[in-house]
Amino acid sequence: GSGKSTLGRVVVNLQPATAGSIRIGDQEVSRLRGAERRALWRRTQMVFQDPYSSLNPKMTIRDTLAEPLRNFGIAKGAEADRLVLKVLEDCGLSSRAMDRYPHELSGGQRQRIGIARALILRPDFIVADEPVSALDVSIQAQIINLLMDLQQEYGLTYLFIAHDLAVVRHIASRVAVMYLGRIVALADSNSLY
Repeated sequence: GSGKSTLGRVVVNLQPATAGSIRIGDQEVSRLRGAERRALWRRTQMVFQDPYSSLNPKMTIRDTLAEPLRNFGIAKGAEADRLVLKVLEDCGLSSRAMDRYPHELSGGQRQRIGIARALILRPDFIVADEPVSALDVSIQAQIINLLMDLQQEYGLTYLFIAHDLAVVRHIASRVAVMYLGRIVALADSNSLY
């Protein structure tokens, strides 16, 4: 209820800003249109809270992950399959997942697919909107560790949205606290905790 998810959606330009300013690097995000907005979508991706509702149930995992590659003219056919297989492996999944549908996977596997979909375009910024809150505690730890490993491997910056303070403390280097749609505290993690 504080506006965390709305802020995340506005940052990646999935929802329009009603006020204020959002900058990623030197770009004002809320004013981007056309080709500039498309370029932003390639550089910024989102991992959603509920991986099941964010995956198309009629598409195989192969098609789900290859679709952005085709849409951005990066790869198709065998080259797309190679890139899909690489990102699946990076996310701890085997090639057997490629021809499955979302309903055939566990919650943790579906979240790994959501992460793989965010990574497939090689973005530099990912908004992770409560990516572990719908998972069992044992799976949460695996996904957090995966995100931290991928951050190092891919050189990613995360906007990690969460209400679980233990998770935030583990993953964040800087923390912003929101209340009623406003940031009320901003500090490095050690100072805040």
